[in-house]
Amino acid sequence: MLLQQITTNLSQIEFAHLGIGKLAYIRKICSHEILRHFTNVAENIDPDLDLWALFGADGTPILFTGNRSSTFFKAAEEKLKTVTLH
Repeated sequence: MLLQQITTNLSQIEFAHLGIGKLAYIRKICSHEILRHFTNVAENIDPDLDLWALFGADGTPILFTGNRSSTFFKAAEEKLKTVTLH
C-alpha cells in the first residue's frame, strides 16, 4: 500500500528514474534483441544461443553474455542490486 501511495505521486519522469544507479534487472535475451539494445555487436550471433542481459533500472543496456552468472558479477562490480524479470 505504501509503495502504491509513493508511486502514485511520482511524475512519469520521476518514475522512469526510480532506481537508476541502484537497481538493475537480469533477463534472458534473444539474439535479435541484442542488435536492438547493443548496437556495437556483430550481426552474426548464433540464434540458438542462450544469452543473458543486464539492464539498468531505466532500461539502459549494461552487459550481455552467454553466462548468467556474469550478469551478477557485473552488477556487483557496479554496486547494483539485481532483480529478475519473469
